[in-house]
Amino acid sequence: MFPSSAGALQQLAGIGGDGFSSALSGLGLSGLIGKTRFDVLDELVTFIAGDGDDLDSQAARDATCEVLDQIFADADTFGELENAIETSVSREGLASLLEMFLAQYVYNRVPVVAERLSRIADPHAARRADQEMRDLIKDLVSLRLPDDPYAVDWAGPEGSGIARDAVEAVYETLQGLTDEDQ
Repeated sequence: MFPSSAGALQQLAGIGGDGFSSALSGLGLSGLIGKTRFDVLDELVTFIAGDGDDLDSQAARDATCEVLDQIFADADTFGELENAIETSVSREGLASLLEMFLAQYVYNRVPVVAERLSRIADPHAARRADQEMRDLIKDLVSLRLPDDPYAVDWAGPEGSGIARDAVEAVYETLQGLTDEDQ
């Protein structure tokens, strides 16, 4: 699921000077133009990440929500949504959005993370461990992203490979940490 989600996010984020309305039309989502924040975001999440009927799709949906929340922040009206994406998302910012998306996807895709964090009884220690895990995943993802995310076919083997390698790196790192603890 990740590769096609990243590709759709890439198309949406790469709106350039054409505008949000034009990007929506180009993606076949012209029915969203002028709708409320919740209607637009609900449809975008489903368009980008599917309906959440399996682990990959659910991980992609959660990651998509995180990225869209970052992009649209406090925007409520369609005009505010349009302004938010046109002022906050640039070609250069896409790499950061894709990194955020992939890191969140990997975090959600590795269920052992939540299981291990749930074992920590102290809420402060649990929050600290959660943040450390998120930082670790972000660093592992950052190392795997290409310099030019526009050069990647996110729906093809290269995009799949980047996502798979990031998930495997997290598992290997967690295994290494477990081995050190014993």
